[in-house]
Amino acid sequence: MTLEPALIASAIAKCCGGPRRAPLERAEADELAVLLKAVADPVRLQLLSIIRAANGHSACVCDLTPAVGLSQPTVSHHLKVLTEAGLLTRERRGPWAWFTLVPERLAQVGRIFAS
Repeated sequence: MTLEPALIASAIAKCCGGPRRAPLERAEADELAVLLKAVADPVRLQLLSIIRAANGHSACVCDLTPAVGLSQPTVSHHLKVLTEAGLLTRERRGPWAWFTLVPERLAQVGRIFAS
């Protein structure tokens, strides 16, 4: 007796909980580690949440500094880490730097541990 592949897949899914994600390759793990390191800081999480809540998901560094209660150089450092991780883009508008959330990259954080 020969079983259809779809029937086998269905039986395995019922028995074993369905298909699993493939393990990460080293290059993908390295990339995701950079992303996780970027968000593994309370100030950076706070900055991301402020920018996400802002109109157009964009905020000026001049507004972010007082919002987190840290010095401008410290906030700039955190914003640089988030930008280098691809979570934010930076745009110069006159004398100020504006930071905009990259929603696709933030969504990637949520998918890291999703089954």
